[in-house]
Amino acid sequence: MPKMKSKRSLMKKIRITGKKKVMRRYTKQNHFNSKQTGKFKRKKRLDRQIVGKEAANILKAIN
Repeated sequence: MPKMKSKRSLMKKIRITGKKKVMRRYTKQNHFNSKQTGKFKRKKRLDRQIVGKEAANILKAIN
């Protein structure tokens, strides 16, 4: 029986850390950035963590 493939589209959008945390990119980064404050633009540089049942579903989908 062949190995199960992971969901490649999902793997491109998230990152799994060594402690199995699910990280995603902050939203609203593509355009209309000149209107935003510097504080908000600095905040968008960081990755956000996905928690709870949603993170569990993602880990199950990629394995």
